[in-house]
Amino acid sequence: MDKKYWVPALEKSNLVLQAISEQPSSLKLIDLSKRLGINKSSMFSLLATMEALDWVVREDDATYSLGSKLGYIGNAFFKQFSLIDRFRKEASVTKHVIKETIQLAKLERNEVLYLAKEEMPSPVRLSSEPGIKYPAHATALGKAMLAWVAEPELGTLYASETLDPCLTPHTLQKRSDLVRQLEDVRTNGYAFDLQEAVMGFCCVAAPVRSGDGKVVAAISCSMFQHEWEEKRELARHEICALAERLSQYQTTT
Repeated sequence: MDKKYWVPALEKSNLVLQAISEQPSSLKLIDLSKRLGINKSSMFSLLATMEALDWVVREDDATYSLGSKLGYIGNAFFKQFSLIDRFRKEASVTKHVIKETIQLAKLERNEVLYLAKEEMPSPVRLSSEPGIKYPAHATALGKAMLAWVAEPELGTLYASETLDPCLTPHTLQKRSDLVRQLEDVRTNGYAFDLQEAVMGFCCVAAPVRSGDGKVVAAISCSMFQHEWEEKRELARHEICALAERLSQYQTTT
């Protein structure tokens, strides 16, 4: 990374957390200051801030241990991989029922980040590989997650009435139209993409929830437009059922 954008305070915080993780409930402010070469005044500010954020805990003997917020973040980090593993196991069965490719994604602001894919053999390969991002308003996956974004945050993500980019002639172009579709998604529990992301392809998606009910991801099934009418109900049923199973798994882990 270009040091032009380096934030020294974050680097120091990282060093402090590493030291505490190696010797929890053993190091005091003065110990950390000497070990890391950070003056006592700066160390006091760092520790006070991290304590307020629940990154560290100051014990009764003035030593420090890691705080609960880091446990929460660490759990979330590993849970995302357990979700991908569970998706692969479950979707590998569902894809043979629908006979179409199934995808897993999460929302990053107003974009969809693809996390995993269970593919069926096809003469056409979907361009939405893991790691690729698409505008959320143009995808069923995005709408399945945006539907549960709070109104103030949604207004921030889409500050203009005009939606951009427009990927196909069918892509939603107005925020007001998106809002109306999101209302339907909340009512129905699933979202459609009717040639809005890629011409010739239609898609159905459903949200995956964590134990507290928060939408943490979504799954989808895409197919050729000419197969849509025949398979739409089967795909909708199977994708909603798969999303429910993955949500139950999130609740029990």
